[in-house]
Amino acid sequence: MPKLRMTGRGLWITLLIVPPLAFVALFIVYPIISAFAYAFFNWEGLQRGNFVGLSNFFTVLFVEPYSSRTINAFSHNITVFFALMVLQNGVGFLLAYALWRELPGARFHRIAVFLPVVLSTIIVAYLFKLFLHPLFGVVNVSLRGIGMGWLAQPWLGQGSTALWSLILAQSWHMVGFPTLVFLAGMQRIPSEMLDAARMETESEWVKITQIVWPLVAPSATIVFTLLFVGAFNWFELPYIMAGLDGSPFGSTDVLGLYFYRTAFGNVSAGQQDFGLGSALAVLIFLFIAAFATVITVRLRAREIQL
Repeated sequence: MPKLRMTGRGLWITLLIVPPLAFVALFIVYPIISAFAYAFFNWEGLQRGNFVGLSNFFTVLFVEPYSSRTINAFSHNITVFFALMVLQNGVGFLLAYALWRELPGARFHRIAVFLPVVLSTIIVAYLFKLFLHPLFGVVNVSLRGIGMGWLAQPWLGQGSTALWSLILAQSWHMVGFPTLVFLAGMQRIPSEMLDAARMETESEWVKITQIVWPLVAPSATIVFTLLFVGAFNWFELPYIMAGLDGSPFGSTDVLGLYFYRTAFGNVSAGQQDFGLGSALAVLIFLFIAAFATVITVRLRAREIQL
């Protein structure tokens, strides 16, 4: 009888595990393996050509105009990562601390801060595209209304402001996620430690740096790692707000847009190359996997030291 129960339990576990594993294998593992394979062949449209080895990787990295486009897109992803580290994670930590200290209206603000996260990226992108419209956008209209019309400008139409406009939109959209994660970490801090800290000092800065921040280090590891992966996979919001070409003049181009144009073509180029696109996808994957692993290991080691 026990043997039959174990067999039934094992069958039940198998039925629960196999479908998700099959889904992951079909829609995640197989495309990754396929991209690795495609990167080593020459392609003519949808027809696979001869085996070319590492030629596609060399072209993407060292042959013009691809190399300059790769460097340009990669530099923008780095800018996005560090900017979001401050505007998204930094502001998220401060918001979490304010909510944790139960400042006036904290319950309402918990909902308000997280509400943009549940909105679709498409909605947020189109919303900010309307806000930043040079003629009737709420930003420029408001600036003119308060007598600061000299600040009104085509935010998405010039290279100096376009990328930062996208970064601000992304920060507003996702700031609630690190806020929630940091808040969850703060709520696990024993009240006895805070009471002891209050006896020593009234400085909020000392409490944050000496008590709160070391104890929410595991939460920081999560949000930093996810931010890194997200920053180098950035695609939806810049695609909707700036277009597939990374307008204006490539000032908002990122690796996700560049990969899509290379692999599947676009209206302006009218060409596609699965080999070069797959090589670029493999390089992006390896870079994200390697550095995400390094970040996680280093931050975990820092947690132990703290």
